[in-house]
Amino acid sequence: MNYTYLLQCADGTLYCGWTNHLEKRVEAHNAGKGAKYTKSRRPVILVYYEEYETKSEALRREAAIKKLSRQEKLRMIQYFHSCFYASNESSPWGFSRTDT
Repeated sequence: MNYTYLLQCADGTLYCGWTNHLEKRVEAHNAGKGAKYTKSRRPVILVYYEEYETKSEALRREAAIKKLSRQEKLRMIQYFHSCFYASNESSPWGFSRTDT
């Protein structure tokens, strides 16, 4: 699978990227081996992702998300979390609704 994702950096900024292994990529960002942008803004938290069959689809979506305003990205994140919690007991990051 290929993923387009958004990270929230320690300074509150958002970073958008793509990967074919989401968990390893987030770990790399937090180890300072990710993008230059996130290296000085650690730790980062995965706040949003989408799955795609192909790399080209994920890259197109990454480009589209990068064109959005911060407010639009925040609304997208909020919607993602509201949909996720409506259908699941635990998040993809290992905590349950009762932990938040």
